[in-house]
Amino acid sequence: MPRPLRVAIIGAGPAGIYAADALLKSGVAAEPGVSIDLFERMPAPFGLIRYGVAPDHPRIKGIVTALHQVLDKPQIRLFGNVDYPSDITLDDLRAFYDAVIFSTGATADRAMALPGIGLDGSYGAADFVSWYDGHPDVPRTWPLEARKVAVLGVGNVALDVARILAKTADELLPTEIPPNVYEGLQTNQAQEIHVFGRRGPAQAKFSPMELRELDHSPTIEVIVDPEDIDYDEGSIAARRANKQADMVAKTLENWAIRDVGSRPHKLFLHFFESPVEILGEDGKVVGLRTERTELDGSGNVKGAGAFTDWDVTSVYRAVGYLSDRLPKLPWDVESGTVPDEGGRVIAESGEPVQSAYVTGWIRRGPVGLIGHTKGDANETVANLLDDFGNDRLHTPASPAPEAVPAFLAERGVRFTTWDGWHRLDAAEKALGEPQGRERVKIVEREDMLGASGA
Repeated sequence: MPRPLRVAIIGAGPAGIYAADALLKSGVAAEPGVSIDLFERMPAPFGLIRYGVAPDHPRIKGIVTALHQVLDKPQIRLFGNVDYPSDITLDDLRAFYDAVIFSTGATADRAMALPGIGLDGSYGAADFVSWYDGHPDVPRTWPLEARKVAVLGVGNVALDVARILAKTADELLPTEIPPNVYEGLQTNQAQEIHVFGRRGPAQAKFSPMELRELDHSPTIEVIVDPEDIDYDEGSIAARRANKQADMVAKTLENWAIRDVGSRPHKLFLHFFESPVEILGEDGKVVGLRTERTELDGSGNVKGAGAFTDWDVTSVYRAVGYLSDRLPKLPWDVESGTVPDEGGRVIAESGEPVQSAYVTGWIRRGPVGLIGHTKGDANETVANLLDDFGNDRLHTPASPAPEAVPAFLAERGVRFTTWDGWHRLDAAEKALGEPQGRERVKIVEREDMLGASGA
């Protein structure tokens, strides 16, 4: 009887789990069968949902329920707290698996060429997100002394950063935030949050629901300047072609014509303001300079030559995430992705790298919503199975499933399992129960390993 197809997936976030699901739903799952191991560098699975989604978005975190159902399948194993490539390399993986899918996502801040970017008080949004989401590998404190703060970018991450800065600690206490984050937010001095977009309302990348959620807080007054509501032919065409863009523009229009209320924290959404310099004094942020822009007819903008200095003492850049380079794989420096064709990794020679595949943000960059990675996974898995059916995969020397935990044990790697996640999950829920909270996230890696029984 032929052995099951053995596949390793590097990264147990949504993209990796969707790839596992696609494999299970394929015809190969029945004959000869498929055996899937997910490797995750965190002690817990779920990647972006656990460490990239704001804690006050339980609706998005509800996606975990569907991912749980996939990981519960007997054909799947989880190896958490295993880092690629320090704990296991591509050569190691080739010894155990017919194919390897990389779904490592994007966790770093994309660089921004702006004078003053290195000043004290200038931060990357990804670092702040990691702090308030309780990532085990970041500092436990965050400086929150600034009364007036700028956020650069008009995507959902910019909204998350602005909203967390504008809310009170007590508003966020019912969520899963750990004690150190609650204590840090209690010291937050922010009273004014200014979000800046280089283009206009029709080009904003907000999701309509996330945008409207800004206005739900009893402490946040969202303010839009009527002068920032402007469209050209390209903008009008964009609204007609994209229902979500039209909904965002309508919400901003409604906010622009209403009277400013009395909620204590003011959140300004500025459009047609292009950052040109972060202003500093004695090594610290003391302001932000922007240039007014104007539409050019196509939906793009050009500088108008008018500059404004904004009185802020903290600047957060939310201009996109960037993936970490993966050793032993080709790399596109400009896009921060692994070159591919249909999910097949492509070498510099133009030939496919045998048995190596990519899906999710490491493949196409950090764009789109979480659910969009399903299409990536389906395409990648379809091409992997095509290679399997045409004998284009390499043959592993040690395909027996028990060889993997033995290898990790020999290397001295303390790994967590799917059963371990259930134990960690129960421990976090037990911490939240006395306070009437769904859970309190455990932050320290050693504590996570202990709760998981690593």
